[in-house]
Amino acid sequence: MLDNCHNAERSIESRRGGVVNPVVRIVCAVAGLTLQIIVLDAAIRTFLLPRIANVRFSRVVAKGVGVIFNKLASEERDYLTRDRILSMFAPMVLLTYQAMWLALSLVAFALGFVAAGMATFAGAFSVSGSSLFTLGTTPAHGGLFSVLQFTEAGVGLTLLALLIAFIPTLYGAFQRREVSVTRLSVRAGIPATPWGVLEIAHSVQSYERLDELWREWEQWFIEVGETHTTLIILNYYRSPNPKQTWIGSATTVLDAAALFNAVVDLKPSPTAGLCIRSGWLSLRRLADYFKIDYPRNVDTDIHVTITRDEFDIVLARLERSGVPLVSDREAAWRDFVGWRVNYDAIIEHLSVQFNCPRTDWNVAAVEPLVGPSNVRGTGPSGSYLPD
Repeated sequence: MLDNCHNAERSIESRRGGVVNPVVRIVCAVAGLTLQIIVLDAAIRTFLLPRIANVRFSRVVAKGVGVIFNKLASEERDYLTRDRILSMFAPMVLLTYQAMWLALSLVAFALGFVAAGMATFAGAFSVSGSSLFTLGTTPAHGGLFSVLQFTEAGVGLTLLALLIAFIPTLYGAFQRREVSVTRLSVRAGIPATPWGVLEIAHSVQSYERLDELWREWEQWFIEVGETHTTLIILNYYRSPNPKQTWIGSATTVLDAAALFNAVVDLKPSPTAGLCIRSGWLSLRRLADYFKIDYPRNVDTDIHVTITRDEFDIVLARLERSGVPLVSDREAAWRDFVGWRVNYDAIIEHLSVQFNCPRTDWNVAAVEPLVGPSNVRGTGPSGSYLPD
């Protein structure tokens, strides 16, 4: 029994004792403190700071995980397979953040234990792991060692608590975003299209109700502009329905509002104009964060990705559907471009960056038309659920 006690004491002394070079201790102290400051700075600015923050550490981790997912979700796969793979990207980034923070904290405090006088890094690493995860399996005796152990235990619990507390906030913002995206299927079909918004409004004879849609999405853009620049990971959370993405839905609403004000032979809606303005201001906040280039001073001479031929195809479809259109199509095209140019470059870049399918305006020529749906005696009509 006495021999065992002496062996334990010698084991503890071997971890504590021995002469550590003072220079090594200073280097370990500086390196450990710097490393832990980097970890805490990344955790606080990623999870707690309610403003746009460019956290280099978090960017590096996300890009590293992104390289793996980009290879798994290569262009050789079909879109539904890529969508299924990429849906796991954001959760994996969060878990990787946590794993990296804990691993670097483990190393940082191990360096701290060496700086405090522990003879070997192996022993310091063992004590650091025991303290970080509050296991208590490898105690170290002494005032300074005890302070480091308790501090590390507090840091470990704080890092774990940050993620646990962050998830409800994250998913609350995600659900608010997706409610409007899902609701849009009522107004625009599945997948949502800008001409679908106008056709369905015409089918139920409710153009005046479109102002409700513009107001809802004006608020949606404001909230997305706030949440998706403070909770950056939200941008990578994909919509539950692969055919109804949040970026695609935002594009649909903006284009529908632009079409309404440019081509429908009714009084232009100021609410639609405010919705578009809210959209491009919010999208510019995202573009600034992701360093997306876009024209700061816009005019109708700037190229947009929607061609005149595609525009004419949609107008021909709307005319067949009975939507009243302005007679001057050239002026209508200029007006539409005048709206679209404000958000065109950003929305197209975001669609590529987040792997969201772009709405093909050419399909407007072949999709079934939406018939009247609130006229008695017409039977079941007005469905708009193309594959």
